[in-house]
Amino acid sequence: MKTIVISAVNLVEAGTLTILKDSLSYLSALAQQGEYRIVAVVYKKSLVDFPNIEYIETQWPKKRWINRLWYEYVSMRSISKKIGPVYLWFSLHDTTPNVVAERRAVYCHNAFPFYRWKMHDLLFSPKIVLFAWFSKYIYRPNIHANKDIVVQQEWFRKGLHDMFGISKSKIIVTPPAHPRLITPGAVANKNSCYSFVFASSPNSHKNFEVICKAAEMLQKEGIVDFKVHLTVKGNENRYAKWLHRNWGHLSTVDFMGFVTRQVLEEYYCASDCLIYPSRVESWGLPISEFAQYEKPMLLADLPYAHDTAAGSKAISFFDADDAKTLAAQMKALIKGDHSFLREVRKEPLQEPFSLSWEDLFNKLLR
Repeated sequence: MKTIVISAVNLVEAGTLTILKDSLSYLSALAQQGEYRIVAVVYKKSLVDFPNIEYIETQWPKKRWINRLWYEYVSMRSISKKIGPVYLWFSLHDTTPNVVAERRAVYCHNAFPFYRWKMHDLLFSPKIVLFAWFSKYIYRPNIHANKDIVVQQEWFRKGLHDMFGISKSKIIVTPPAHPRLITPGAVANKNSCYSFVFASSPNSHKNFEVICKAAEMLQKEGIVDFKVHLTVKGNENRYAKWLHRNWGHLSTVDFMGFVTRQVLEEYYCASDCLIYPSRVESWGLPISEFAQYEKPMLLADLPYAHDTAAGSKAISFFDADDAKTLAAQMKALIKGDHSFLREVRKEPLQEPFSLSWEDLFNKLLR
């Protein structure tokens, strides 16, 4: 049997954990056919316990970045030798470990090498600034040793090509699959006024402040017949406290804090429009989720948002630093003017690409 190794010691939550689960779910079924032995190097087996897979558990690499780098570039080599002849080593988290394998592949989903950080990031989230600066150096070691590189969007393929000189023919675009939340169609707003929503974690690169500034501009104009729901409470970290200190007094902004998946879907259903101003994303999951409701979306004018919104019919983009333009777009929607909204054309994917884990592994193993 040929051996496939999946390494993912850093994937423990949210979308990246879903990637790990989905990949192992497919490989678990593949292993039943008897042609492949599957080994997974993970943080904890309990997070992804599928049959027909051998697990190597380790928590030490995630404690510190220096641990992670040592494990990837030093420890992994001896682990790969102990596993035995490895046909494919597939790293699911950006780094290309120093291993002995017939072929290697890496899944790149950290977009921070392309992030143009702001001074307020240095004030509120210095780790993000260091991460943005250091990420490209994390990607660089061994990246050319991969037979294939997997990304989620076309702009990411171009970015890696430009940054590292990697042939686009080695980079496979694999859009993530997203479960449907509802049956597409018009959904009535249960609110008494026009309602916007932005769901994200309280991190400085998410750019909550541009929405707050836009709402403040509208209130100063006397426009108050709207509500913006933000998944920030105002006490989570230094950035959240700064947001609440400066804009917590606004009657049009609801600092509602973290909500469960079910509650968030209720907000999606009840809201008239999604605002998504994040300055950097590998995908932008709320865009995909809200698109199913076929309602307006105001999105940061950045490559990830154009790719994720492809196929949606009521979109407008704005400069992520331009609160004045965002306020004007919000005002138009509040007044019932949808004339500026446009459909985002869905361009056909260029080869190589895959639309399923089966198709992806067929390419990796061919």
